[in-house]
Amino acid sequence: MTTSQAPADDTRPPDFRQTEALAPEHAHLDTLDVPGLVRAFTDDQLRAVQAAQAAAPALSRAVEAALPRLQRGGRLVYAGAGTSGRLGVLDATELTPTFSWPVERAVPLIAGGEKAIREAVEGAEDDAELGAADVRAAGVGPDDVVLCLAASGTTPYPRGAARQARALGALTVGLANNPGAPLLAEVDCPVLLDTGPEVISGSTRLKAGTAQKIALNTLSSALMVRLGKVYGNLMVDVRASNTKLEARALRLVQHGAGVDEPAARAALTAAGGQVKTAIVMLRRGVGADEAARLLDGVQGHARAALDGPGEVTG
Repeated sequence: MTTSQAPADDTRPPDFRQTEALAPEHAHLDTLDVPGLVRAFTDDQLRAVQAAQAAAPALSRAVEAALPRLQRGGRLVYAGAGTSGRLGVLDATELTPTFSWPVERAVPLIAGGEKAIREAVEGAEDDAELGAADVRAAGVGPDDVVLCLAASGTTPYPRGAARQARALGALTVGLANNPGAPLLAEVDCPVLLDTGPEVISGSTRLKAGTAQKIALNTLSSALMVRLGKVYGNLMVDVRASNTKLEARALRLVQHGAGVDEPAARAALTAAGGQVKTAIVMLRRGVGADEAARLLDGVQGHARAALDGPGEVTG
């Protein structure tokens, strides 16, 4: 089934897009000295933070809508082009080492494929059917959450992806930086990040991209917390894949269980490197198998596993 036909609102003039507008206060950008340039760029980033803060209610609605689907085993699927697509790839990629989120449950789709991560692929972002086809090829279904990203909110690729994903029953979330953007009308959970014109006109890798990065960090991190990937504010599902992360895992067990380094190291070894399991072992005074069983019984939430009888409060 193809659902990528563009709606009639594509006929409106492009000048509604603030992301393409000129910023008059920066008309003489090329005459500034280096300190002036740095101030111009850094000060303008404040608008990204403000836009993300204003979008907090919409982000909360997206998290609440996405959570049940992910609890049922659904995936996070990202669809975007250019800077937005690369930000989606980044967010998807970082979920695994940070939260041990299965790599197959974070699916980045970018217009032009993997080549587009480093190179511009001419015309790919203008192909709505390509977005729809990539969604179909990814096997998107009703339990999946599809994050559709476009600074302009008019880019055909993520819009085609959004319409196809919605037709397949997935939850769709749209991030765009222009009020009235068509993408926001084509998803279940629209998130407007109103960042206005860029210091360098049209260069949405600047504060529009920053706002999208903030929003993606917020959305995916909030989901991981609600899915039990965090205990307190400790990343207890971290995957210790290098020396730095191994040291971090040891510190997390020490802090989370209130024990010294030798005790933490012994528990972490017995737990096969699983921080969460080691903390439950130490705080409940049980072995690795029993700690794993307790965690399995509460869908991996460490706090819930520690709330049962016999907790050790070290």
